[in-house]
Amino acid sequence: MTHFANPVLRGFNPDPSIARVGDDFYIATSTFEWYPGVQIHHSRDLVHWRTAARPLHRPSQLDMRGDPDSCGVWAPDLTHAHGRFWLMFTDVKRYGQTTVSGATGASLRDFHNYLVTAKEIDGEWSDPVHLNSSGFDPSLFHDDDGRTWLVNLLWDHRPGRSRFGGIMVQELDRQTMRLVGKRRLVFGGTERGFTEAPHIYKSNGWYYILVAEGGTGWDHAVVMARSRDLFGPYEVHPDGAVLTSAGRREGNLTRAGHGDLVNLPDGSTWIAYLCGRPLTGHERCVLGRETAVQPMVWGNDGWLRTVAGDGAPDPAPPLPPLQAAPEIADPDWDGSFEAGCLPLPLQWLRTPWPERLFSLSARPGWLRLYGRETIGSFFEQALVARRQEHFAYEASTLLEFDPQDFQQSAGLVCYYNSTKFHYLNVTVEGERRQLQVLSAVPNEETAAHVVAEELPDGPVELRVEVSGPDLRFSWRCGDDEWIEWPHVLDASVLSDEVSLPGLPNFTGTFVGVAAQDLSGDGAHADFHFLRYRGNDLS
Repeated sequence: MTHFANPVLRGFNPDPSIARVGDDFYIATSTFEWYPGVQIHHSRDLVHWRTAARPLHRPSQLDMRGDPDSCGVWAPDLTHAHGRFWLMFTDVKRYGQTTVSGATGASLRDFHNYLVTAKEIDGEWSDPVHLNSSGFDPSLFHDDDGRTWLVNLLWDHRPGRSRFGGIMVQELDRQTMRLVGKRRLVFGGTERGFTEAPHIYKSNGWYYILVAEGGTGWDHAVVMARSRDLFGPYEVHPDGAVLTSAGRREGNLTRAGHGDLVNLPDGSTWIAYLCGRPLTGHERCVLGRETAVQPMVWGNDGWLRTVAGDGAPDPAPPLPPLQAAPEIADPDWDGSFEAGCLPLPLQWLRTPWPERLFSLSARPGWLRLYGRETIGSFFEQALVARRQEHFAYEASTLLEFDPQDFQQSAGLVCYYNSTKFHYLNVTVEGERRQLQVLSAVPNEETAAHVVAEELPDGPVELRVEVSGPDLRFSWRCGDDEWIEWPHVLDASVLSDEVSLPGLPNFTGTFVGVAAQDLSGDGAHADFHFLRYRGNDLS
């Protein structure tokens, strides 16, 4: 094998920040409202990866209760300098804007930027230090003179202004962990607009700034500029975008942007960047934004370009000049539950107190969910799920649940956010257990369908089969034959590209289990397994 396939981190792994420490590479990706916060991946060959850490896992580090959909943890920045790892991240608490007489008014958003550090990537990370709230996408630049600088987008909320106000830098005093001196606006971006995701590097006496532009959709791009002085002025790359798939809405890699650079031991430069893979025949990326890597080359003019010189993302780059490390991978999980920690693929939403949502010890061999708020809650909902990583997959669970009234339900869910999901669940009507499908689709009323008016007592197995845009639910009791609900649901709506107006959509689809008890009694539901088997259609 001389080439490998992009993306290398599949299924909702956006906004990569890459760092190398000796022979080890690390990529941090955004988790948004999913807890614990930030995923850090480890590799030695840039091709095979494992989950090394989810560093924000304590209440003192992160509490996202109340954060709207697609808010929470944005764009982490991972660096290693001065004997430790440094991780910047934004916790977005509000995403919205007002309109006045039909014109765009103030865009009032809350972006809080924090710094945590650790000696070891999989060790305990510090409690966060709040540095500023002036914008999002913070990163650190460690200059060769020993000084450290915070770099972030400046958000301009004022009516009639460009929201993306440019890239600013301010010095970080590492002893006090406080910003010092005045902040300086160093780069205003190009005509592509939406200038964000800044990283600064230094090479051969030049300061290079790398930003994302064009928005995180079809016109996304990586743009570079350089200056002899950290504070500018910066001249823009003569070719325009360094990397982009602008305008492309089909193919292996679209939406390419939000990049970060790393040098390999042989001195070659590679870029990690986000991308999207639309369903064939659909302009919808159900796997969310994923992470790809590819080599870059420095020209004689001191500018960075793709190997082909065309600025295009490469779906099949050559293998990097590194020893292959296929043994680096996440362990296989058979879908069963054991007492102790939640299996690695699984996460939950927003709250730092998971013991109120679920238990692996209350009934050994089962995951017990305690029914909480609605499946659309921004605060406390019992929903435990894993990423969809394939265009076609089958997932199933075995549920034991004895609801006492219609306000209690539990089941299997395909979930993007509070406005987009398909949910097969057990509830009760009078004295009869029922099976229903609850679907939320943007611009349509939330639909509820009773698919089994009377469900026998005892365990019930629930299954979902997804093939591209088609989603089918089925169920069975004991060893009975599967009963398939004949209605085919639209899986493609569970994507960034389908949204209610004005709402952010930056995540990806999950499949998992959920429980609600709107009476507030916390009725529990027990799940014996959550199995997932994926197949690639591409």
